[in-house]
Amino acid sequence: MSTVEDAPSAAVEPEVLVRTEGALGRITLNRPRALNALNVGMIRAVHAALDAWRDDSDVEIVLIDGAGERGLCAGGDVRALREQILAGHSEDTVEFFREEYAMNAAIAEYPKPIVAIADGITMGGGIGVAGHAAIRVVTERSQLAMPEVRIGFTPDVGGTWLLAHAPGRLGEYLALTAGTMDGSDALYAGFADFFVPSERLDALRDALAHRADPTGPSEIVMLFDETPDPSPLAAARAWIDEAFAAGTVPEIIARLRATPAPEPGPRAPEGGVGREGVGSAPTPAAIADLLDSLAPTALVVTLDAVREARAMGSVREALAGEYRRVLWFVHHHPDLVEGIRAQLVDKDRNPRWDPQTLADLAPDAADAARDYVPPVPLWG
Repeated sequence: MSTVEDAPSAAVEPEVLVRTEGALGRITLNRPRALNALNVGMIRAVHAALDAWRDDSDVEIVLIDGAGERGLCAGGDVRALREQILAGHSEDTVEFFREEYAMNAAIAEYPKPIVAIADGITMGGGIGVAGHAAIRVVTERSQLAMPEVRIGFTPDVGGTWLLAHAPGRLGEYLALTAGTMDGSDALYAGFADFFVPSERLDALRDALAHRADPTGPSEIVMLFDETPDPSPLAAARAWIDEAFAAGTVPEIIARLRATPAPEPGPRAPEGGVGREGVGSAPTPAAIADLLDSLAPTALVVTLDAVREARAMGSVREALAGEYRRVLWFVHHHPDLVEGIRAQLVDKDRNPRWDPQTLADLAPDAADAARDYVPPVPLWG
């Protein structure tokens, strides 16, 4: 992974901008050409800033946002992850996940209010930055998702905790379909707290930095908050809950195929199919087709992970469950490398999953990932 030390400092801006404005500590992910995708240097910089401000009485609020107009963060640098795995550098992979999850836990447990602005694309590792903040802001441009199953992987960065606590069975739906939420969906699903139009973000930042009274950050953000359009996910809850409450992925697919297409509403949920799916109004049958095309192992491991997280007591505990599964994929299953190849390297969109179908999976296919003992403990 490249860092700013690879080139003369005069020619390259830091990949994370850290500064204070009034009583506000500001962290801006600053890799806009890569949609602010995280590398280990960026993760360390964010964590170091949080550590520095933890006991600094001059910093009362922390703000995290992303440079550029396209998004907060598109996730981790998975191309680099694939290269590490293929090169046999598993120790670098372990280090990356340990440091990322430590940062996620620091955000979730931070003693001062953190405001995260999830404007634009906020996916995967971006959810780990924004989703655990105390005050989470979305806009009309927001696109939030945990898209890991599309590359034969499983949600992490504490995403299973957020998914598990979404209303009804939306967590299973969003995890298994890699569904993309707009701002209204993110509010409904519990991934966000406030909706602020993007044109008002600069005024919000200024108010957080230079407020003239002791009003708390939530009250300040509320001054800019507006009501978005109704959530498409909320409108689809009935059939989503019925189908995704099934005990196994094949049973979920069977229920979807038995579900009549819902009556058209003002808007249909866009999240389940993504940009390469069947359009803006997917039916239960279209979602079933999507699930049949995704990595069977990733689907069953992910379903197990979300349901395990629902019984856990903290983000930190959920991260430990994710760490086991993630490193099992890294060390013991080919679908992750194959999925990154098909989606992001060769871009042929024709992954060769192993096994190729759900029918070929053993009934206990999720157990090995759940029970995996990583070579290096996550904490400590």
